[in-house]
Amino acid sequence: MQANKPPSERDAAVEPASRLGIIEPDTAFAVVLMKRLTRAGWEHVALSGKSSPRDLADAQINALVVDLAAVGNKPWRWLNEVCQLLPELSVIVCTANSTVQQRVYSLSLGVDDWLSKPCHPEELLARVEATTTRRSRRAGRPVKPSVVGKVEIRPDRYQAFVDGRSLELTRREYQMLEFLALAGGQVVPREVIYESLWRREMEGGARSVDVCVHKLRRKLDLASPGWRYIETHYGVGYRLLAERVGRDAGGRSEVAEEPAETSIAA
Repeated sequence: MQANKPPSERDAAVEPASRLGIIEPDTAFAVVLMKRLTRAGWEHVALSGKSSPRDLADAQINALVVDLAAVGNKPWRWLNEVCQLLPELSVIVCTANSTVQQRVYSLSLGVDDWLSKPCHPEELLARVEATTTRRSRRAGRPVKPSVVGKVEIRPDRYQAFVDGRSLELTRREYQMLEFLALAGGQVVPREVIYESLWRREMEGGARSVDVCVHKLRRKLDLASPGWRYIETHYGVGYRLLAERVGRDAGGRSEVAEEPAETSIAA
């Protein structure tokens, strides 16, 4: 599985709406599609037709283009599992030899759009962009990036960056960072974080939150030395802030007070 990461500065007229996963058995069509994606400044990753819902989640995509001919002899069961287990994932089916009944059935499972082959890559990209933009608006998530200190949080890519370099956050770490950012500088209790992000999927409660925060804080510190981003309120929870950390005359760490508000980049 290889990801193609475009430069941080692009000349694309349209801001990318997702990190796109592609399951496509037609090599020629896949090559053309990925060239178009690269020129448009989209981040994309080629996935195997054997990818499970967990594999898709681990790929940190928020949109998927799939040809059902690539996913085995039980495509409808696979499609149903993906839509049920990954409700936030935009799914666009692009396949040949379909019937009206099949298209209607796929939409009832939760598929966002269906495009029949042969088709033009530009139309496919337009449908993906429209689908993911609608989902972002319904979810109330900002399409534009938010900035905290030197950290740029990109909901469109499901990733965060410092000076154009990805922090390489896991899915849960990104969710944690975005969740704290949306709190607008307020302290978020551990219980609220756990209920919102884990939804009781695993045991551990507050401990799971603490471990995730520790890993996230370490990546932030490495990528942006001289700044402090996550403040611990012992016995309560965590707060996202942006404060410069310096050294006093005695070599001790000191924090320079700065506004910790989250801003939306233009």
